[in-house]
Amino acid sequence: MGEILGSLGMGVEVVESEPGRPSVIGRRPGTGGGRSLMWNGHLDTVGVDDMEHPFDARIEGGRLYGRGSYDMKGSIAACLAGAKALGDAGIELAGDLVVAAVADEEVASLGTSAVIARARTDGAIVTEPTELAVCLAHKGFAWIEIEAEGRAAHGSRPDLGVDANLAIGRALAEVAGLERELAGRPPHPRVGPPSLHVGTLAGGTGWSTYAARAVAGVERRTIPGETAEDALAEIEARLERVGSAGAKLAARVALAREPFEAAESGPLVRALADGAREALGREAERIGVAYWMDAALLGAAGIETAVFGPAGAGAHEVVEWVDLESVERTAETLARAAIAYCGLAGGVPRA
Repeated sequence: MGEILGSLGMGVEVVESEPGRPSVIGRRPGTGGGRSLMWNGHLDTVGVDDMEHPFDARIEGGRLYGRGSYDMKGSIAACLAGAKALGDAGIELAGDLVVAAVADEEVASLGTSAVIARARTDGAIVTEPTELAVCLAHKGFAWIEIEAEGRAAHGSRPDLGVDANLAIGRALAEVAGLERELAGRPPHPRVGPPSLHVGTLAGGTGWSTYAARAVAGVERRTIPGETAEDALAEIEARLERVGSAGAKLAARVALAREPFEAAESGPLVRALADGAREALGREAERIGVAYWMDAALLGAAGIETAVFGPAGAGAHEVVEWVDLESVERTAETLARAAIAYCGLAGGVPRA
């Protein structure tokens, strides 16, 4: 990746937030006076279980098949193609252009966190696949662990044992009520209502032993305007209603990522929408999505952010592909947006 960015006339820096988790930053300095812009995409992919030849890229019917083609190597290719197109056309931007190919988005987003600290820009376009739509919002999430603490005892001694499994069951009955309540709340106009589900459940050590501990892992999907603290407080309020029969109940946030929402009237969104219109020959749809992405980290850092990427299917699935023409349209959109947002040498940003 570094060699390709270098061949495009960019200065290259490798940031390794953890051993074996490198992110690559390419920077083409502007002539001065313009806004700086980052194109961001992640290098990592999910696993390849049950896939046939996941890393043998195959082109068929205008589609590129293989693990990561859609999520999101096609987007990385569009960033490189966009940077090459600007260079080949001899276009000098007033502001810096940064291409960030980051690690670890599928886990803890260590890559983008490290890049923000090393290559802060005024604006950022996250190039996750959006089917050539401008994405302005996505949900966040909070992983909340609910723990019931009982007392181990022989199954024949109810006078000594406190059953953590029954306590967690009563707690989850309350959580089910909260799940129904969330589904009935007014939805966010782009991402829909908040939600939750129980992803993991564990407790006990044997049939004839009172369970001393039981744990449920709850994922709470948050919408713009909600926080992980809000989500935790709602669950804690539900736990207070539970008759625990001597068991202790507690909840904590194990991991949280905030939701994201862009300012629709800001200069970056205008530049991106204009670039998409010119590249596509039509207005790009404006959407929100239910899943989380690195846009939230960039937005939280005060970087004006939006999302735009190619079309395809199969993210995290056995068959994955990206539409190659949409990769070309994404590259053109990115280049046009950079011209509008960063401005041309000797000029000022148009957006």
